[in-house]
Amino acid sequence: MCKNLRADIRAAKQFDPAARSKFEILLTYSGVKALSWHRVAHFFHKIKFKLLARAISQWAKFWTGIEIHPAAKIAGGVFIDHGAGVVIGETAEIEEGVVIYQGVTLGGTGKESGKRHPTVKKGVTISAGAKVLGGFTVGEYAKIGAGAVVLKEVPPYSTVVGVPGKIVRVNGAKVTDLEQEKQDPVAQELCNLREKLFLLEERLNKYENEKNGK
Repeated sequence: MCKNLRADIRAAKQFDPAARSKFEILLTYSGVKALSWHRVAHFFHKIKFKLLARAISQWAKFWTGIEIHPAAKIAGGVFIDHGAGVVIGETAEIEEGVVIYQGVTLGGTGKESGKRHPTVKKGVTISAGAKVLGGFTVGEYAKIGAGAVVLKEVPPYSTVVGVPGKIVRVNGAKVTDLEQEKQDPVAQELCNLREKLFLLEERLNKYENEKNGK
């Protein structure tokens, strides 16, 4: 726990230009406090003291405004900036170097069981008010824009904005609507079906022409 706390403080110092000292971060940063309480709650959750774990998480929510389910897996070196209104669900997984701003939700889309909250890979930035909903992966160093609602997998080094979230950049290059449609498996399947329908119509016309010719 101490190792993770040191990593959290280093992340706050790295990502917040207003941070002046490690001591100030430890005493006053609600995101660092919430993560520290979460690690205690997570420990008790792992050893099956689930009611106590839940009570600790609610205590942390009361004091910090950040709600993290005790079962969520969060690496050291995560930075929750400001933090008010942040909600992190039960099966969420967050790797090191992730920055989360206020009002972010890492949640599910319904009452499905199993893995229903996102996995956020290292170096991801999730801007204020964004909602990432579902059991998919947000790839390394991706950026989620403020207020975006993300409902499907995000490739590494990409930028997602809007409601619903759309990929607008990958590796710094702009993604056009046409390129995004090609990347969409549903759109691709519709294109394949349209092509098959065209071939069937061609064969039918050919058959009718042969029949009429006889």
